[in-house]
Amino acid sequence: MCNLYNVTTTRDAVMQFTKAFRDKAGWNEPSFDVYPNTLAPIVRVGEDGQREIVRATWGMPTPPAYVKGNYDRGVTNIRNVNSPHWRRWLGPTSRCVVPFTSFAEPDPASKAPGGDVPNSWFAQNPDRPLMFFAGFWTPWKGVRKVRDGEREYELYGFLTTSPNEIVKPIHFKAMPTILTTPEEVDLWLTGSWEEVKHLQRPLPGNMLVIVDPPAKPPEDTLL
Repeated sequence: MCNLYNVTTTRDAVMQFTKAFRDKAGWNEPSFDVYPNTLAPIVRVGEDGQREIVRATWGMPTPPAYVKGNYDRGVTNIRNVNSPHWRRWLGPTSRCVVPFTSFAEPDPASKAPGGDVPNSWFAQNPDRPLMFFAGFWTPWKGVRKVRDGEREYELYGFLTTSPNEIVKPIHFKAMPTILTTPEEVDLWLTGSWEEVKHLQRPLPGNMLVIVDPPAKPPEDTLL
């Protein structure tokens, strides 16, 4: 299950690729890692029908039967779109695309004795071009962290599918659903579910490679 990805791109590149009309996210980090329950940019269709970049919190509402305690940690990866819990968000008004340039999967087979489980990183090619996860978003009011209490959020998560031959040796259960062209992004953001459901498929193996972990930007670029 993908619970870490990296974004090394620019706002302008995302806006050009997705035909976004406005930026409400205001991000300018040259490279950053995204973890569950953190804010990250997504592209969605706004109330006026224009595409916009916003920041949302990674992790959709958990099915109530699986909520433990008095807070909801969220669900980052969504696969069973036939579940009544997820069907409410299948329409285009609840869909988004999530920009990324590489994503990680835990690699237990490479764990050194006494060490932590390392990650393997995947990208379209060594240059790490911009791609997008096929995602969903929703407004939500609830408790993510007990110390924060009840708050209002905009949440997102993304589809997963069967792993391809590149991901499967490392993570045999699933991989993210990835969109690689402006035409796929257009379709995901506008089409009916019948028109887009075929996009929940593994990326062909010749379109994904294992890469080194993302380089950290110099400290002075973060000031």
